[in-house]
Amino acid sequence: MRKVALRNLAAHKVRLALTLLSVVLGTAFISGSFVFTDTLQRTFDSIFEGQAQGVDVRVGPEAQQSLGVPTNIVAALAKTEGVARVAPAVNGPVVLLEPDGKKAVQTGGAPSFGVSYLPPDKAVEDPQTFVAGAPPARPGEIALNTTGAEKAGLRVGDKTKVLIPAKGDPFEVTLSGIYEMPGTEGGGVVAVMFTEAQGTQLFTDGTHVAYADIAAAPGTSPDELRDRLAAGLPDYKVQNADEVREDMKKQVSEALTFINYFLLAFGAIALIVGTFIIYNTFSMIVAQRLRELALLRAIGASRAQVGRSVVSEAVVIGLIGSVLGLLAGIGLAFGLSALLNAFDLGLPTGSLTVLPRTAIVALLVGLIVTVASAYAPARRAAKVPPVEAMRSEFASTGDSLRVRTAFGAVLAVAGGVLVYVGAQGTGKPAAATVGIGALALILAVLLAAPALARPMVLVLGVLTRPFGAIGQMARNNAVRNPRRTAATAFALTLGLMLVSAIGILGASAKTSVGVLIDKGVKAEYVLAGPQMIGAPIGAVDAVRDQVPGISDVTGIRFVGFKVDGDQLGATSPDGPLDPVMDIDMISGSSTPAENGILVGATEAEDRGWKQGDTIEITSLDNKKLALTVGGIFADNALLGPMVVDPGVYEQLMPPSLRTNIFVLVKAEPGADLAAMRTNLEQATEPFVVVQVQDHEEFKGAQGRQINTLLAILYGLLALAVVIAVLGIINTLALSVVERRREIGMLRAVGTQRSQVRRTIYLESMLIAIFGAIVGLVLGIALGVGFLRTLRDLGIDQITIPWSQLVTVLIASAVVGVLAAVWPGIRAARTPPLAAIADL
Repeated sequence: MRKVALRNLAAHKVRLALTLLSVVLGTAFISGSFVFTDTLQRTFDSIFEGQAQGVDVRVGPEAQQSLGVPTNIVAALAKTEGVARVAPAVNGPVVLLEPDGKKAVQTGGAPSFGVSYLPPDKAVEDPQTFVAGAPPARPGEIALNTTGAEKAGLRVGDKTKVLIPAKGDPFEVTLSGIYEMPGTEGGGVVAVMFTEAQGTQLFTDGTHVAYADIAAAPGTSPDELRDRLAAGLPDYKVQNADEVREDMKKQVSEALTFINYFLLAFGAIALIVGTFIIYNTFSMIVAQRLRELALLRAIGASRAQVGRSVVSEAVVIGLIGSVLGLLAGIGLAFGLSALLNAFDLGLPTGSLTVLPRTAIVALLVGLIVTVASAYAPARRAAKVPPVEAMRSEFASTGDSLRVRTAFGAVLAVAGGVLVYVGAQGTGKPAAATVGIGALALILAVLLAAPALARPMVLVLGVLTRPFGAIGQMARNNAVRNPRRTAATAFALTLGLMLVSAIGILGASAKTSVGVLIDKGVKAEYVLAGPQMIGAPIGAVDAVRDQVPGISDVTGIRFVGFKVDGDQLGATSPDGPLDPVMDIDMISGSSTPAENGILVGATEAEDRGWKQGDTIEITSLDNKKLALTVGGIFADNALLGPMVVDPGVYEQLMPPSLRTNIFVLVKAEPGADLAAMRTNLEQATEPFVVVQVQDHEEFKGAQGRQINTLLAILYGLLALAVVIAVLGIINTLALSVVERRREIGMLRAVGTQRSQVRRTIYLESMLIAIFGAIVGLVLGIALGVGFLRTLRDLGIDQITIPWSQLVTVLIASAVVGVLAAVWPGIRAARTPPLAAIADL
């Protein structure tokens, strides 16, 4: 039987290739996800291996946005027993401008920061390697890492400008040298090195440094010194060099975990789609081979032997397909990495990493899914009596659909109830409830789809009426085997369910932002900058000093702190809120008093705060502040959950990190808005990154950010849709083989090749539209359900992009026709006499 199985595979090369393709598609995305994230992790690990080299102990703050380590503690460290040298370090965000001063050097999302240079006699960390020039020696000189210099097009001796977001105007600098940063080159990082004195002046408040590196005295081990210092500095992070590197790795690993889960979620989707393609394929193959299997039974093969022969074929296909899927996944990871680099997203580059775990998972998943998919049809084939099977002319339609339809109906009701209940709440529990309901609905569609297929395809048959008998034949072919039709369409259903749900999410998010801006912003203009930089402080000062006709200018800034151990975020205006924003105050004043805080309604309810309460917050430097709740306002996504007064902001936020998320500019009554815009653009021109936007432009900018995020989702979803399309091709091609005698008879009685092709095209179109309609309906229901759980995040407007969904539906019909091209051509080439004689 083993020889029979292997020879059967070799004798049907097209069928083997199509089956292999379904396994390859099902495993490639899983292995590609692992390879991509493992490569990123390995690359980041190699970067961190070069960090803190030569350092015995590092003393730093617990939180990244804190003021840092006080200089008096740094001075005390130098006098501690066992300390040979202390090197204070400072850093902060920097915008490097191109030599003409009119454009910022684009980092693609990678960090752009400034550091201070310490000469070897003061430094503890291993010195940088300069490939050109020398370190900065006087104020106004800078050194750049090789990537930064390359991106800016600068050579030693060239002049350019830098902008410190927390400071004033951009200032001119001269490039004194270019150095290498181990592991970071190729990732878009821009590191600007200043002299020690200038770095301290630019990035500190004069009383703090970012961290302090320490060299142990001879005879003192790093661990011993670390323990001694940690005992006296309980509020600071005291680590040896290995712990510093591990801490950095942990932070990146946590970020990559999200990416990994994100990619693996789509890998699971691709795997589910692939599983049903494999299952559908084996069901059709077994149905086509009933005569062959019956003949084996008739000459003495047992049921177990017949079942084992089919499973043996699945093992061979699973192994080969999994290996090819692993290789395809590696190629997919390479392509994804190249795509992200082409978009200049600031990710570091490195050689692809294929861990043994990736290969094992790919092989096991591919093999188990393939064998499991083949087991059911093999078991069913083995039970068919030999005489009955030899009389069978066409594929069996299987057992009654009543039981599975009943289960599907029960799951549909349960899933609908869960989605409805979850949609009434917000937050993670509500989203989890909707997610469980979504899973139940997907399983319901899977089980009930065959019962849905027959009536829906009959109704959709109206689309094929203009084609007369050919159209009727296509409709009958799709209705004849509802199991096959439903299984073929399910892949497309799942893909379009996600496409429609994400489309609703994007449209609703943009609508919500638009309504929020229209209703909440009273200012005529908004000054905005790139993420992580915002609108620099100097730009706001320039506008206030230089632009006439302005009534109010208010910058909105972000600040972090802790309450009862939870790290929270708030905003702080540097001017009055009432003239520039429409704030719905439930109680109290919209202007926070000194040491005051305004709280959003949801946050106040969750924490039990009321107007007049005194609450204690803890800065990221572990300083306690008592704030008075001066008012409660209706939730406002532009302001966030809390608003603190400017004095609190200045106490909490390090000087080097102070910048505006955006700035609202209100004109005086009767002011010439066109002239004001021109003046605003002229005043902010030196700051390069600042954009002057009216309401519509501000909404458009937020919409583009949403589109950027969705583009990544759609890119990954495209793979699931491609798998679905290939699944349709696969099923139709096998269907042509199954109906070989039928097609031969049609050709023999005069049916033209073009008519045969048209029949296959129309059948595929009906299947694709059926799958698309079910997917869109399911996607709309789930998309609305999930959106209802996001009301507390500001997405309170539900918008269904009907034009996009109609376009997707039409595109599905086109895809169905395109997917049928090869199977249609293959069917049309069926030799009539040979097909009729084929047993």
